[in-house]
Amino acid sequence: MRKRPFHVLPGFGLTIGYTWVYLSVIVLLPMCALCLKAGQISGEEFWRIITNSRSLAAFKLTFGASLLAALVNAFFGTILAWVLTRYSFPGKQVMDALVDFPFALPTAVAGLTLSSLFATNGWLGRWLVPWGVQGAFTPLGVVIALTFVGLPFVVRTLQPVLACLEPEVEEAAATLGASRWRTMGSIILPTLFPTILTGFALAFARAVGEYGSVVFISGNLPYKTEIAPTLIMMRLEEYNYAGATAIAVVLLVVSFVLLGLINYLELWAGRFNK
Repeated sequence: MRKRPFHVLPGFGLTIGYTWVYLSVIVLLPMCALCLKAGQISGEEFWRIITNSRSLAAFKLTFGASLLAALVNAFFGTILAWVLTRYSFPGKQVMDALVDFPFALPTAVAGLTLSSLFATNGWLGRWLVPWGVQGAFTPLGVVIALTFVGLPFVVRTLQPVLACLEPEVEEAAATLGASRWRTMGSIILPTLFPTILTGFALAFARAVGEYGSVVFISGNLPYKTEIAPTLIMMRLEEYNYAGATAIAVVLLVVSFVLLGLINYLELWAGRFNK
């Protein structure tokens, strides 16, 4: 008779039960409550809420700015993770700690700080505004805030993978005559591509739901710098729960579709690399 393996920690039954209970309370129940609330709205009313001009303008800015911020973070975050993983230099620990700064800093404080920096009389704004670069109270300010809060997701996702990427692979490619660009394009980037996609998806999902850091730097101008989470808050303050619920459901559905697409691309890229 084959003996069951002994584990010091609790086994699968207890841990999977705890996992389902925890996820149900923290994630599934709130989402189910949101969907049930949305189910009380008629289809015609739901469509009217999400397709009026103000909602469409908010969706356009939210998803457009989130996409642009995630792309910027995917590019520059990859470079930053590479530098922090592969090189040693004075101040490396300080730079590495600064990556987590958006995690520790309250989002409202981040919004106030960014708006002060990029305002017309701010430290950066006084130099940028004369060149036509208006960072505060414009869509550019929204992108700046979303880039700020999303950067750690890309860097921290890539760092463990880069640490496990053996330099000997690059040395072998160089020995076989491959140039640095050939090594980067044929070996390193295909290996990192699924992880970059994961960081991109996390940064995008974080940006779509961001509120605190955007509310100050954007100015919340309807049809111009108003994002969907801000519109949700305004509808709640007006006790328009149907309007807030309908907008929230759109954000939820789009985020789920994007995350599902990214997961599929990760699986495809993983099979392709094998």
